[in-house]
Amino acid sequence: MGSAHQHDDLEVNLVAEGGSMLYLFGGSHLEVAPGSTVAFWAAVPHQLVANSATRAHWVYVPFSTFLGWGLPEDVVSRILSGTPLVSPPSTTLASDEAGFEHWAADLATDDPERHRIAMLEVEARIRRLALGEHERDAGQYTGGDPAVRLVLAMVRHIAEHFREAVTVSDVADAARLHPNYAMTQFRKVVRMTIGEYLAHFRLAEARRLLVTTDLRTNEVAAAAGFGSVSRFYAAFVAACGTPPAAFRREHRRAAPGPPGRTSRTPDHLPQQPESRVRR
Repeated sequence: MGSAHQHDDLEVNLVAEGGSMLYLFGGSHLEVAPGSTVAFWAAVPHQLVANSATRAHWVYVPFSTFLGWGLPEDVVSRILSGTPLVSPPSTTLASDEAGFEHWAADLATDDPERHRIAMLEVEARIRRLALGEHERDAGQYTGGDPAVRLVLAMVRHIAEHFREAVTVSDVADAARLHPNYAMTQFRKVVRMTIGEYLAHFRLAEARRLLVTTDLRTNEVAAAAGFGSVSRFYAAFVAACGTPPAAFRREHRRAAPGPPGRTSRTPDHLPQQPESRVRR
């Protein structure tokens, strides 16, 4: 994964073989150990910065489908707030890898019934995952790359202060760096500027507020940290392909729904779920 990115899907990963996958996720790092399954909202900026896994699976669930599942409110709030569900290897199901492989095969077909079955099975796995104990390594990064350690200090600051008027100097100070050097190290790891990463964070918060609150567009813009409504509108349309009001209407129709319901996929999202395997 060359740079941090975001997309409106629930992303589910399974590390099946080899070592760990290390994500820069939001304002922290997230290590997915061999045998672990993780589910997170991919609108939160994320980037795979180190990978020693030799085989890993992932599936993307369209946002409207995820909302239409009618998961418990605390689970939806947890995921939309940027906290992933991570199962320790000790809770891995014997059927997990076979399940991902079946989903990949079903979603690769043009058969709507197979797609529906795959999504019902993914939903069941997420519900079971939500019931279990979760791991989240929120401590200090202990890996060998000093640039990653510096960037983690900066992204933590962004995660905590993105609603405010954050400057490059503020972010650099969090890592005790000169602004020019901070920008160089940030771009080296994240492959984007501090300002671009900050905008990703604000857009993720705007998506969350549009779906979960009744705030007006100008209030969403202010609450997400955008300096003006026009700047928010332009950034949102560029990133999501649709105005904020249309995004809200589409996803409000999808949430909440009865267990097992699969909603229509909005036009600006992939038209069907995806499942893949990395080797």
